[in-house]
Amino acid sequence: VTLTSQDDPCKCIIPERPTLGNTDYAFEMAVSNIRYGEGVTKEIGMDLQNLGAGRVCLMTDKNLSQLPPVKAVLNSLAKYGINFQMYDNVRVEPTDQSFLDAITFAKKGEFDAYVAVGGGSVIDTCKAANLYASSPTSDFLDYVNAPIGKGKPVTVPLKPLIAVPTTAGTGSETTGVAIFDFKELKVKTGIASRAIKPTLGIIDPLHTLSMPERIVANSGFDVLCHALESYTALPYNMRSPCPSNPINRPAYQGSNPISDVWALHALRIVAKYLKRAIRNPEDREARANMHLASAFAGIGFGNAGVHLCHGMSYPISGLVKTYKPKDYNVDHSLVPHGLSVVLTSPAVFAFTAQIHPERHLEAAEILGADIRTARIKDAGFILADTLRKFLFDLNVDDGLAAIGYSKADIPALVKGTLPQERVTKLSPRPQTEEDLSALFEASMKLY
Repeated sequence: VTLTSQDDPCKCIIPERPTLGNTDYAFEMAVSNIRYGEGVTKEIGMDLQNLGAGRVCLMTDKNLSQLPPVKAVLNSLAKYGINFQMYDNVRVEPTDQSFLDAITFAKKGEFDAYVAVGGGSVIDTCKAANLYASSPTSDFLDYVNAPIGKGKPVTVPLKPLIAVPTTAGTGSETTGVAIFDFKELKVKTGIASRAIKPTLGIIDPLHTLSMPERIVANSGFDVLCHALESYTALPYNMRSPCPSNPINRPAYQGSNPISDVWALHALRIVAKYLKRAIRNPEDREARANMHLASAFAGIGFGNAGVHLCHGMSYPISGLVKTYKPKDYNVDHSLVPHGLSVVLTSPAVFAFTAQIHPERHLEAAEILGADIRTARIKDAGFILADTLRKFLFDLNVDDGLAAIGYSKADIPALVKGTLPQERVTKLSPRPQTEEDLSALFEASMKLY
């Protein structure tokens, strides 16, 4: 069914319900409350007063604890007399152990509200701490995504969590997802439930002004892939199984008409502002818009989900050997999340474009491709070439080989992708182990 209005250039496409199999027939829209504005962090003390918070947990990381965003929060807490304890031991790219350390702190503190100040690592760690402190008898694997954990639905009430993002990338302030490295299996996995999304996301563009160039770039690549993957994901009414109870409907449901709006809008902002935000730290307009784009893409993918770029990124991060990125103040090897995601994007979208090629072509046009004479069957190659040019212009490492991987690592990378069914099954095109091997091989070198 296509609903159009001659007066309105906006066109709403409601996908028809397939009649085959036990597929879902509905989707849900869940998102945190969002507040945006320069300097809005100063309101956080009042928010906690309004919540009647008596004991607050402030979470951040060692690096950020000395920087302006945390100082702005501390000033507001002091001004309004908020009683708090600070946990600044969050690990950049968290592990199961770093989650457990934060959970132990949260359980001991018996807090009645949480504030997370940082990037996705901090916000995700705080979500997990809130969840397990609110459900103290649960085993850690109870809520971790299947097949690695039990993937149980969250039925306990959580405490209010206010998220203050300091990077323009993860969109974690809008979503019910918390990602970590499961060290024993050397894979990234996570917890996904609408119940863990923050109560309020405070998007203060002043916080992005202190981000170094490569952190702006890698955060922006995460926004880019969130938008592209959620827009090209399997449609919600082709995802199976249909849940027997709405509490079992996953947070990541497949592309849908509401998420599509957010994903496309985020993609347009990335196309217009990401290069400016990276190249000129004084460009407040560009950095402020990328901060918003991160939230917009978060609203999109937080409900539609992501697929292969993210599914393949988890072992790329988890199996890192010696790579240490520029501009990251860390004492361990790491592949920044946005980089691990974007390096496979040309190969992935060349592969998925067989399904919904018109969406892939539309994305390529938004990112600057001239599609006036393009053939629909070439959509994947056009989007892949557009992405390669985009990455080359921004000095991105030349594929997986440039960050320490070789063809010999492909079997381990494939093995680490296979458990990521929560996202890989949202790829519009199903993939075999051989397909995944070919995608990793094609991503070894980009240019």
